[in-house]
Amino acid sequence: MIDLFNYRRRSSSVVHVGAIDMGGDNPVRIQSMTTTNTNDTEACVAQAERIIKAGGELVRLTTQGIREAENLRNINAALRQAGFSTPLVADVHFNPKVADVAACYAEKVRINPGNYVDPARKFIRQEYTDEEYARELKKIEERFVPFLNICKANHTAIRIGVNHGSLSDRIRNRYGDTPEGIVESCLEFLRICKTQHFDDVVISIKSSNTVVMVQSVRLLVGKMEEEDMHYPLHLGVTEAGEGEDGRIKSAVGIGALLADGIGDTIRVSLSEEPEDEIPVARHLVDYIGRKAGQLVIPGQAYAGFDWLHPTRRPTNPVGNIGGEQAPVVIVSDRQEESHSSPDSADGMMEQKPTADYIYVGGKEPVNPKPGQKYIVDYQLYIKRMQTSSSTLNDREEASISGGGRPEMAMFPIFPVTAMPFIGMVKADIKFLVVQFGTPVEEYISCLKAHPEVVVISTSNHQNRLGEQRALVHEMMTAGVRNPVVFAQMYRLNDKDEFQLQSAADMGALMMDGLTDGIWLMNDGRIADEEIEETAFGILQAGRLRTTRTEYISCPGCGRTLYDLRTTIARIKEATKELKGLKIGIMGCIVNGPGEMADADYGYVGAGPGKVSLYRKQECVEHNIPEEDAVDRLLKLIRDDRKKE
Repeated sequence: MIDLFNYRRRSSSVVHVGAIDMGGDNPVRIQSMTTTNTNDTEACVAQAERIIKAGGELVRLTTQGIREAENLRNINAALRQAGFSTPLVADVHFNPKVADVAACYAEKVRINPGNYVDPARKFIRQEYTDEEYARELKKIEERFVPFLNICKANHTAIRIGVNHGSLSDRIRNRYGDTPEGIVESCLEFLRICKTQHFDDVVISIKSSNTVVMVQSVRLLVGKMEEEDMHYPLHLGVTEAGEGEDGRIKSAVGIGALLADGIGDTIRVSLSEEPEDEIPVARHLVDYIGRKAGQLVIPGQAYAGFDWLHPTRRPTNPVGNIGGEQAPVVIVSDRQEESHSSPDSADGMMEQKPTADYIYVGGKEPVNPKPGQKYIVDYQLYIKRMQTSSSTLNDREEASISGGGRPEMAMFPIFPVTAMPFIGMVKADIKFLVVQFGTPVEEYISCLKAHPEVVVISTSNHQNRLGEQRALVHEMMTAGVRNPVVFAQMYRLNDKDEFQLQSAADMGALMMDGLTDGIWLMNDGRIADEEIEETAFGILQAGRLRTTRTEYISCPGCGRTLYDLRTTIARIKEATKELKGLKIGIMGCIVNGPGEMADADYGYVGAGPGKVSLYRKQECVEHNIPEEDAVDRLLKLIRDDRKKE
C-alpha cells in the first residue's frame, strides 16, 4: 500500500469541485478560509481575492446560519464578475438545513460528522446497545441522503471533515477519543456516499495533536483500502497556532503524510491573515514533491513494523539517549551563551532549553560550560585519552568522564571508515555516523559488539526520509537496539524555509517511533540559536519532548467574536515564562473543549465580547468580559500552581 522508502502519490479518485479537479494525477491543491463575516459580501470578496492572488485554489467560508449560506450566492457572483473561477467551500456545523442551502450556492460543502446530526458533544457517558447504535446510524442516513441528492442536482462536491475536537458523544462512548473513533466517525458517512453512488467526496481528519492526526489519517487510508474506497484527502493540523510554532507544527503533521504520498489538498491553519497561509502550504507541497522520480532506495521493511499502529522502537539506553528517555538535541559548534533565566518568586519563569550535546569537531570547546556534554572527532578524543594516560594515575584516569578533564564531558564520534578504532577507545557513549548503503555485515557487527554506540543517521538523498527509514529498518531486522539520532543537513539562508523543511523531514521519522535524537545543521545564514530552537520546536510538535508552553490556537473565521490575533499576542506575552503548559485559545465553541482535550487551560469565545475559561475540559468561568479574560486566565494558572 505505502512504499516506506520511495515516494509516490497515493492513488485516489478524481473529484470535481467547480472549475478544478482534485485527486488522481492532479496537483495537490492549496486552500485557505476567510475570517470575515459571511454576511458582509464586500469584505468576504476582498479577502477571498487576497487568498486567490496569493495562490489559493479554493476559498472556504463559515456558514453558521441560513442567512450566511444564502449570501454565498452574492459572494460567488461577485467573484465570478471580477473574473475569478476559484471554487467556494461552505463550512457547516450543527445545522444540516444550512448545508442544504449552501449546496445550492457553493461548489463544495464541508460537513462535520460530529455535529451534523448528532448534537454538540457534552462529554456525557452513555452506553448504547447495538440496536440503539444502529438506530442512530439510521437517523444519519435519513438526514444525509436528501443532502446528497441536493448536491447531485447542483453538481456540488462535499468534504466530510472530521475534527478530533468535535467527535460526538455517541462515537466517544463507543470508541473513545481515539484514532479508531475518529476514523469510524468518517466511515459512517463514507459508506452512505458509496451506497448512494455519490463520488465527489473529499475527506479530512484534523487534530491539534499531530500524533493523533497522522495516526488517524494513516488508519483511515488503511480502512478505505479494505472497503475499496479511494477518495481524495484534505490535510491539516487544526488550531496549529501562529508564527514559528504554527509553521513547525503544521509541517510536522502535514509533512509526515505528504512524504508518504498522502494528501490531495492542504490547508495550513495559522492564527494569521488567511493569505499568509498560502506560501507556507505551497512551500511544503513543492518541497515534498521533489522526492518524486529520485534514485530508487532498495529498502526492506522490518516485518515487525506496523505503519498503521506505530510504537517507539525498543532501544537500549546509552547514557541519556534511547530507552524510554525523551529524544536528545545535538547542535554543532557555536559560541556558548547561557540562556537561563532566574526563577521568579512564584516559580513561573522557565529556563530556555539548551542542547544536550554540542559537536565541536577536531578542536576543544572554547569556554566549556560545566555540565555540558561535548562531541569531538575521534582523533582528538584519542589524543586526549593518550595525554591523560601519561599524566594521571589509574585511579585518576578512571574518574574522567569521557576521557577529558573531570569537569568536561567529551565523547567521540567516528565515521564509518574509523569503525576499527571504536573498540580501542574507552568511553561510556560513542557516536558512529552511518548512511544507508554501508555494508550491512560491517556496521551491524560493530553495533552488536558495542552497545555503547549511538548511531548518527545521515543522508544525501533527495528523499532523505526514505534512506533514513531504510537504515533503521535494516537495523531492526538485524536485531540491534542501538539508539538512533537523525542528522539533517541543509544549505539555506531563509529561516522559514529551514524550519518548514527540517520539520517536514523529521515528521514521519517521529511518527514512526524511530527518533532517539535530532541534529540539525545548516550551511547558510541562519543563527545557531535559531537552529537549536527549531530542533526543540520539532520535538515538541511531534509530542516527544515538551520544553515550553504550547499554544493551541485556531485560525479564526466568521464565527470568531473577538479579536483573535490581538488576544493570542496578549496571552503569549502574559504566559511566555510558563514552562510545559498547553493553553488553548479558541474563537468559538465548535472545536473549543474538544481540541483542548489535552490542554491544561482554555480560552474560548462565548459570545460577542464574552469569553469562557476552561481547566482541561471543564468550564470554570463563564461569559467573562473580554477585557478581563486574559488577567483572569493568568490568575487561574497562578492559583493552581500555588496549590501544587
